[in-house]
Amino acid sequence: MVEKITKGIKISVQTNYEGVQSRGEYNNHLFSYFITIENQSTDTVQLLSRKWEIFDSMNSKETVVGDGVVGQIPILEPNETYTYRSNCLLESRIGAMRGYFNMINFTSKTHFKVAIPTFQLNVLDTLN
Repeated sequence: MVEKITKGIKISVQTNYEGVQSRGEYNNHLFSYFITIENQSTDTVQLLSRKWEIFDSMNSKETVVGDGVVGQIPILEPNETYTYRSNCLLESRIGAMRGYFNMINFTSKTHFKVAIPTFQLNVLDTLN
């Protein structure tokens, strides 16, 4: 698991390899990832949008930008957590993801970015 804290917001990431999935005539490697957002600040915040950079060892990079996460724009009171699960398909057996969440602090009415730490996506036997 990797973790990072930005402005009192802790992001934790855990990944899992789910196996091979066919996409047309191609086989891809399916990874799931679990993101936990923990509000360690004293203010109420809301996640508004996200930006992901997805790296595949086959030398491809994909950028994903969108509102919220998994169709939600969660509000977190101090000491609350929010966890969600999503997936990523890679052509190769090794890759990585990183990014950030755009959030708003309801107390100060300011927008800020929360870094999502770089995390690896690896088929376990690739590492042996």
